[in-house]
Amino acid sequence: MNKLALFDLDHTLLPIDSDYEWGQFLVRIGAVDARAYARRNDAFFAQYQAGTLDPVEYLEFALGTLARFARRDLAAMHAQYMEEVIEPAIRPAALDLVRRHLDAGDLVAIITATNHYITAPIAKRFGVEHHIAAMPEVDSAGKLTGKLAGTPTSGPGKVVHMHAWLAALDRPFGSFESSHFYSDSHNDIPLLSIVSHPVATNPSAALAMHARSQGWPLLHLFND
Repeated sequence: MNKLALFDLDHTLLPIDSDYEWGQFLVRIGAVDARAYARRNDAFFAQYQAGTLDPVEYLEFALGTLARFARRDLAAMHAQYMEEVIEPAIRPAALDLVRRHLDAGDLVAIITATNHYITAPIAKRFGVEHHIAAMPEVDSAGKLTGKLAGTPTSGPGKVVHMHAWLAALDRPFGSFESSHFYSDSHNDIPLLSIVSHPVATNPSAALAMHARSQGWPLLHLFND
């Protein structure tokens, strides 16, 4: 594993935002108050698109919602969410891209700002063992507290968390002969800027403009 391949998740490997869609799913199945939850979820999503989102505030809103439910109920809801929302959104082009890196023997990870609970099964569906995401805090009994453990995995935080993950593997970033990072978001410019092969994937307008100025390739996976 002399090459590193990193992938953002939402709007990069998936044509949807898994975090936002989880909230919409909870509303649809009646697990949360529809009007109040949808209002806050929509407001946070608009802040994300505008680049003004406070990641800790949003994550603790999302994690606080998870903490209301027993683990067995969460597991049942997540299985339904995977079947009804995630599976129909998965595109062959995204699976093939990940598979090419895995088959080449690269060290592959999905690194996402969305929380670990929501995204771990999605990473598994893509066949990716290594998964870096915002971690929910748990108490001594293993119950979700609704708080964030550590720092967010967004923006510059992705760089910090990537280095910590590689250090735990005893594989420092500089030991790889090449590194790819695929992302759609201008929020990921800090990590895109340090890999040897940044790829603006299904890029937002802001990222597409920056990528062109830097000579980075643009990749569109969802033009079917």
